[in-house]
Amino acid sequence: MNRHWSLDDRLEQILREVPFEVPAGTAAVTVRLGYDRSQGVIDLGCGAPDGFRGWSGGARDEYTITSGWATPGYLPGEPEPGTWHVWLRLHRIPPEGLDYTLEITTETVAPPEPVTAEPPHGERPPRRDLPDVDGLRWYAGDFHAHTVHSDGSLTIAELAERAYGRGLDFLAVTDHNTVSHHPWLAKIGRDITLIPGQEVTTDRGHANVFGDVGWVDFRQPADSWVEHAERAGGLISINHPLGGDCAWLLPISRRPRVAEVWSSGWWDRRWGAPLAWADAWRDDVIAIGGSDFHRDGSDGQPGSPTTWVLAEDPGAVLDGVRAGRTAVSTSPDGPLLVRLGDELLALDADGLVLVRPDGDRQVVRGERVLVRAGSGRHRLETYENEVIALCE
Repeated sequence: MNRHWSLDDRLEQILREVPFEVPAGTAAVTVRLGYDRSQGVIDLGCGAPDGFRGWSGGARDEYTITSGWATPGYLPGEPEPGTWHVWLRLHRIPPEGLDYTLEITTETVAPPEPVTAEPPHGERPPRRDLPDVDGLRWYAGDFHAHTVHSDGSLTIAELAERAYGRGLDFLAVTDHNTVSHHPWLAKIGRDITLIPGQEVTTDRGHANVFGDVGWVDFRQPADSWVEHAERAGGLISINHPLGGDCAWLLPISRRPRVAEVWSSGWWDRRWGAPLAWADAWRDDVIAIGGSDFHRDGSDGQPGSPTTWVLAEDPGAVLDGVRAGRTAVSTSPDGPLLVRLGDELLALDADGLVLVRPDGDRQVVRGERVLVRAGSGRHRLETYENEVIALCE
């Protein structure tokens, strides 16, 4: 199949569905997309008669689905007979348009599953000395990271190992527009809690939905994402709302309370716009942080920044977030500010400036200091107003 997409096509309808038939007795479906990547980007996905079967966006040009395995980003399962659809999102189409080819094959014998090696298990750095609060404990983690199930370079096991070696207790795996990674998270182990997540991704904004809540349809309005998360017992956050070409521009009537106020894209933290955005979004924002890790040399490493959650155990961190028991630091071992009831503990923050919600400021003197806590978000800054830590 040889065709052409124009810029007018994109503006008319950004997501296109190309139908194809899968006959009875099919053991494998393979789709191959070809186009000049130097000229544009076409995202790739798949729908079957019973619904969603996978998404890889612009990360892949090919996928295979069989009953026993599937390309990362896609759901394995018997290729049921009927009308399937190749999903093509016209992400970047130049004014002159973009030629593409689409090859779809079905086979009665499934090809063998590719084999990947498991990384060796290393050691975790020592945990920070943080006091418990009413039987709860502070846990370090990251609420935004990607694997080969979307556009990341590491397998789930490799990512888990990286996060564990950085000293994290939990990590949300948030691949784009797919849940193909969810069944594997509990099996990976690696002495770190992996939280099911998905980054619901559009051209006008991204949001993370946390929890084993099923696939969230990115094709629907953003309000439906909020409703889906609530209905299924999950949690939704607005991602990197000022993040360049993926800043939040979507209309939404029910603004989520949780927001990725601190992402690795906040490269100059003297720039106060993320904090100003949070205050304008709603007056009770719960701030979390995410590295948005994809690969080495891109974005931040897992835990840059680190989100700290006061919870019963790492598996209960979403409950801690719902309750607003969060703090964010530059890294697992960076200066830290956490709430201990009516006091704040400033750890490894000697010489930094504590900024209270009312604007009152004081210099922190010492490596482990208790100060009074008020209501609202506090932060640590350098003398240049560079944000070093946040605490709700």
